[in-house]
Amino acid sequence: MDAILQVENLTTSFLTSNGEVQAVRGVSFSVGKGEILGIVGESGSGKSVTSMSILRLLADTARIKDGSILFEGEDLTKVSKKKLREIRGNKISMIFQDPMSSLNPLIPVGKQVSEMIKIHHPKMGKEERKAQVMELFAKVRIPEPEKRYHSFPHEFSGGMRQRVMIAMALANKPELLIADEPTTALDVTIQDQILRQLRELDKEYGASIIFITHDLGVVAELCDRVLVMYGGLIMEEARIEDIFERPGHPYTMGLLHSIPDVEQEKSERLEPIPGSPPDMTNPPAGCPFAPRCSYARKVCAGSLPDFVEVGEGHRTRCFLQYEDAPADEHNPFRGGNR
Repeated sequence: MDAILQVENLTTSFLTSNGEVQAVRGVSFSVGKGEILGIVGESGSGKSVTSMSILRLLADTARIKDGSILFEGEDLTKVSKKKLREIRGNKISMIFQDPMSSLNPLIPVGKQVSEMIKIHHPKMGKEERKAQVMELFAKVRIPEPEKRYHSFPHEFSGGMRQRVMIAMALANKPELLIADEPTTALDVTIQDQILRQLRELDKEYGASIIFITHDLGVVAELCDRVLVMYGGLIMEEARIEDIFERPGHPYTMGLLHSIPDVEQEKSERLEPIPGSPPDMTNPPAGCPFAPRCSYARKVCAGSLPDFVEVGEGHRTRCFLQYEDAPADEHNPFRGGNR
């Protein structure tokens, strides 16, 4: 599959009064044309900062210290601000987590979507833009588009506001859509509708999607492939079926065990991952998950493991997957307990 986006050794930090927060530490991955890639991890894992780095939508205190972000042959870390404005909202669009903070409360939603079109198609007439907005509202299943065109954000439910954000992101038919936890604040019924709609729109438009979430259950509903992030690093990368059937990292196993199972007995409790994420002002020298890992060895705390290929298109960053790792009851991958 041809890659539309190629990220190599991306390193992003925040300069604060308490020191340098090393949010993303040498992340590399690609997104194929028409592919839906999930990025999953706990809060603070670096997944949102990775997505914000792609479009350079970072705070003034942030710095992309190393790496490249190649989109259609151009390195987005080096293009001018003018060129980047031409790409944002046009070739690459983003759906943010909280639509209420992203939409202007004083401007009707239809006009806001229309302005997105006008920025990149200034010669298009007002009525033509409005007709295009009506079409977009219909595609994302906003009822009574003509009436809703003149509505303000506070007059919409959370799910409908998110549909407006999707319409805005699709306004210029982007080649890459980045969705940063767009269903987090929605109830499960609306969440399911939004996920199915993104899948349908992906097929219709043929766009690639990066879907960011903390929930592997959501990823299973939508994505073709997934990156598992922790401590500013990619800990595992695989096709979605491999992640669920053959997880290759203890952190991934922990995330899977924390997903509710509708078939389990009510008396059974979810298995939380004990401990807390690492302090990224002073990240550990070894595997960042080692202090929380029940399978950790001495070597895990001292040095960072390289990626190990554990299957086709499946790589993981864990010493327990090394060929010389002992096969005993303490190794979930080689001791028969997997």
